[in-house]
Amino acid sequence: MKTLFLLVLSIIIFSSCSNSVSDDYSGWANYGGTKDANRYSSLDQINVENVKELKEAWVFNTGDKDTANRSEMQCNPIVIDGTLYVTSSKLKLFALDPVSGKQKWVFDPSENLTEKIGFGINRGLMYWQDEKGTDRRIFYGAASKLYAVNAINGEPMKDFGNGGSIELKEGLDIPESQDGSLLLKTPGVIFKDLLIVGMSLSEDADALPGHVRAFDVRTGKRKWIFHTIPQPGEFGYDSWEDKEAWKNIGGANNWTGMSLDEERGVVYVPTGTASPDFYGGTRKGSNLFANSIIALDATTGKYIWHYQVIHHDLWDRDLPAAPNLITVKNNGKNIDALAQITKHGYIYLLDRTNGKPIFPIPEVPVPQEALPGEKPWPTQPIPTLPESFSRQKFGPEDISNISPETQRELTERYVQIKNRKQFTPPSKEGNWMYPDFGGGGEWGGAAVDMETKILYVNSNEVPSTQIMLDAPQTEGSGITPGRAVYNKHCISCHGPQLKGSGTEYPSLKNLNKKYNAVQLSQVIQQGRNRMPSFKHVPESEQKSVIAFLLQMEAGYKEKNALVKTQVTKKSQIPFIMKGYDRFVDKDGYPGIKPPWGTLNAVDLNSGKLLWKVPLGEYAELIKSGLGITGSRNYGGPLVTKGGLIFIAATPDEKIRAFDKKSGKMVWESKLPAAGFASPATYRIGGKQFLVIACGGGKLGAKSGDSYVAFALPDVKSN
Repeated sequence: MKTLFLLVLSIIIFSSCSNSVSDDYSGWANYGGTKDANRYSSLDQINVENVKELKEAWVFNTGDKDTANRSEMQCNPIVIDGTLYVTSSKLKLFALDPVSGKQKWVFDPSENLTEKIGFGINRGLMYWQDEKGTDRRIFYGAASKLYAVNAINGEPMKDFGNGGSIELKEGLDIPESQDGSLLLKTPGVIFKDLLIVGMSLSEDADALPGHVRAFDVRTGKRKWIFHTIPQPGEFGYDSWEDKEAWKNIGGANNWTGMSLDEERGVVYVPTGTASPDFYGGTRKGSNLFANSIIALDATTGKYIWHYQVIHHDLWDRDLPAAPNLITVKNNGKNIDALAQITKHGYIYLLDRTNGKPIFPIPEVPVPQEALPGEKPWPTQPIPTLPESFSRQKFGPEDISNISPETQRELTERYVQIKNRKQFTPPSKEGNWMYPDFGGGGEWGGAAVDMETKILYVNSNEVPSTQIMLDAPQTEGSGITPGRAVYNKHCISCHGPQLKGSGTEYPSLKNLNKKYNAVQLSQVIQQGRNRMPSFKHVPESEQKSVIAFLLQMEAGYKEKNALVKTQVTKKSQIPFIMKGYDRFVDKDGYPGIKPPWGTLNAVDLNSGKLLWKVPLGEYAELIKSGLGITGSRNYGGPLVTKGGLIFIAATPDEKIRAFDKKSGKMVWESKLPAAGFASPATYRIGGKQFLVIACGGGKLGAKSGDSYVAFALPDVKSN
């Protein structure tokens, strides 16, 4: 009897310990708060009743920002043992006092480099410590390297890789002759002594493959690799008609981060499109494991299951954020599930033990008329529930009518686009992308209230056009060498006339008034913000395109003027997209009726959309009587036990709190620059803080370099 009692007691204690680890939402030690990616905090000192008293507690300036307003900071900070860790737009790592915001130390990855790291994007950090707590490490990406930094003093961990970092371009199981752009913007996850990461890649035909890898946290040695473009003999290889695809096709990468079920030892990996984005004639088939949620054994990297959200993607419908791991009640049963938000505004709710849908997801026939050489997939999976958090059509009745003149002008342009049905293959006649290429759901991800299982997600509701063109010449008569290189690498984003598309894809006209050859070379080699590095492009081609962009080519007499671009099988694509052309009026406002950006609440138990409210505002439109329209937004929400959703994300430079039950805004505060990042919350000495990176640099907003923390003024910390 005594033995039985002790056995039962031990089970209770073990269960209690296990739950306390997996269900502890009182800290913020991981990207998104916890490894289940739920962006939820059990802190409730700041609540619906007192949030109006929230005041600025401190501001920390990194000192890094671009005077041309092109730099960004998207870091979601973490708090470990009384230290707050953040990064800057030049990818420096800072340790701060979380109460005062004062700097403890800084690590600069450029310090000992001859080629300095320029402006870039880092969305978060990873932390690991050994069992004794004597070895404490921060891991993060800067350009194509993964760094390990001593969490106590900011020194590089010399035993990790090559003096504190590993080069992620190495160990990809591809021919050594291949090269390409690779950046680590979003952190992966740590499971025991394994560091599991993805990467951001080019989306053109020259992209590297997006294989997922695990590294030893102490040495940096690769421990396993999962080929997202399967190689001969691997499951999924037959989904590619071209059996050489694994050699020639790139992408299918995890650039968004991933989720971890620590109890089961399973990592859930969402992936993006196979390259190139908009023409699939060179990658026929369903293209596993692109656009998929993949469940892998975190210890070995072995395949467990997958669910492909888009077959043979032709619309850049990457899975934009890590899935939320939750337990839902369906038909009276508790089901361990995952909820995957998407760019096209759907939520795929799956049983995370086997990948099966919890609500029906039928395969729906889609249009098949396509460009020569293309072979679209005949169906796409469309969830019946949960209800979509973005509008799913853009008809003539939806055209913006903020003024009669605006409506007439937009209508004339609208009717020029032939195809208006979702999942219409790209064509020269054009089709509507709605939501547009950025989503819908985006990298800021969703937050889930762990008590109610209500998911909160912000959404962009802005249309774009998708128009295809014959691929321009990349060599031959009638075209200069520099223009040939531009057509090969730059035209898909900056357009045939170099005009770009809005603030995200800037105009390259008159570039000689902004840069000299040395400065432009640095941007090309290092990349900047959304623009990847093109260091892999041959030096002769780099010089040619620099001469073209700086209007020096007519007198360019060096041997580079005779250069021909290197045409490979990977670059022989017959069609390219005209550009990322958002449908806006003459004043830059979206060409659809508001709201243009929203915050949404979806009950994951019932699948029902509970409420939708505008997110973001334009002061001039409010004054004109149009009211709160919402705006484009980047950065995610945070939901708390105190009944609040905190989110910045908008170009109006505000952070807001909403009542999570009703969607009513209950607090807002002006920021020094737009907070295109996800906020974090933590408690120190009995006082709860809220912190957000204010980096701006998108959507026409000025760049910033500050982190701002808020707290209740009448609560003192020790």
